Amino acid sequence: MVRKLLGTTIVIAMLTIMVQVRPGFAATICVNPAGSGGCLATIGAAVAAASPGDTIVVAVGTYNEQVTLTESLSLVGAGAGKSIIDANGQPTGITIGTTSAPTSGVTVAGFTVENADFEGILIQNATGVAVLNNLVQHNNRSLTAGECPGLPSQETLEGFDCGEGIHLLGVDHSTISGNTSVNNAGGILLSDDAVGPTHDNLISGNRVYNNAADCGITLASHPTCAPPATCSTAPYGVYHNTISNNVSNHNGTAAEGGAGVGIFDSVPGTSNYGNVIVGNILTNNGLPGVAMHSHAPDQNLDDNQITGNTIYGNGADNGDTTTPGKTGINVFTSGGSPVTGTVISGNSISNEKVGVFVSDISGTDVEAHNNNLFGGSTTTGIDNGGAGSVNGTANWWGCPTGPGASGCSKVAGTVAVSPVLPQPVQ
Repeated sequence: MVRKLLGTTIVIAMLTIMVQVRPGFAATICVNPAGSGGCLATIGAAVAAASPGDTIVVAVGTYNEQVTLTESLSLVGAGAGKSIIDANGQPTGITIGTTSAPTSGVTVAGFTVENADFEGILIQNATGVAVLNNLVQHNNRSLTAGECPGLPSQETLEGFDCGEGIHLLGVDHSTISGNTSVNNAGGILLSDDAVGPTHDNLISGNRVYNNAADCGITLASHPTCAPPATCSTAPYGVYHNTISNNVSNHNGTAAEGGAGVGIFDSVPGTSNYGNVIVGNILTNNGLPGVAMHSHAPDQNLDDNQITGNTIYGNGADNGDTTTPGKTGINVFTSGGSPVTGTVISGNSISNEKVGVFVSDISGTDVEAHNNNLFGGSTTTGIDNGGAGSVNGTANWWGCPTGPGASGCSKVAGTVAVSPVLPQPVQ
């Protein structure tokens, strides 16, 4: 009798453990426009029916809805151009997370997301998110004369866009890869705003083009409240993100323009540091291939690395950050926030008036080595237009003898150039 009771107790304990680990029994929920074959007819209905760990598989078709994901789910479409979320009249196409509670472990892959008033895909207050192989197009529909009426209050300082095609807002340790962001106001935006820091994310292998109002890829630190209110907390920061192997071209071609990649601090206290821009192709954008801007005191724009990129045919910077002409990389600081630790290395820069332009009044230091500065005598390979130091040794200037020689690109301002490389960097 005792042995029987003991066996029953063990069975009950095992069943209890199995219930507690239910995520091991994750379900797959299917969606198709007809709601046939045991599937649901809308993605929203499938999300409502799902439990954490479930996978929602969406068949070919057009789904006129906004999708909001606040639990750890995988949302998988049949592929870009096949499973289409048409968010016409909706704020976003897909929103991952809320400002009130953190979200983690969400995957979205294989969709076209289009026609939203604001972002195609908005990720906020989230960690461990993967957004893979989507086409994000024709969003930011509410943009009017450079403004975006109705943009949510946590997005405090969006100018000339409505959150762009894909927006990471208070997001960390997430991957945005293999996506195409086209014909939005801007391509991909990483910001902190009033939500939290955006850090340790990988933005890799995306194609970002024809986003006319803003940059292809933007890293922007913003205040935690909308001006002119007095913010109660310091800005959070955008840091330790990796922007790798993306193609960013023909962005920022409208009036105010945008760069291939922009790294921007706005008001005092903002932070945008320790980011790596590596292996990208940055071409024919309205502003420089890479633009770094610090506009006010007490900012942190330190320790960013721009390495191994192919940069050509981009525009001049403008406004208070104006460069002498078409520019590959612009490092601009003003307002008493010197920038340290900027490394510009291994880039191939061509078809620009200025390869690397440094402009500041506050003692910025830049290291620029092992770059190919093509263009000949009509091109300035490195132009130091400020009060800081620029170490431009070990670069290829278009000929073995270095700047000033026949066929070589030039140097302007105070730049250390010797020794020079005798041949291009491979």
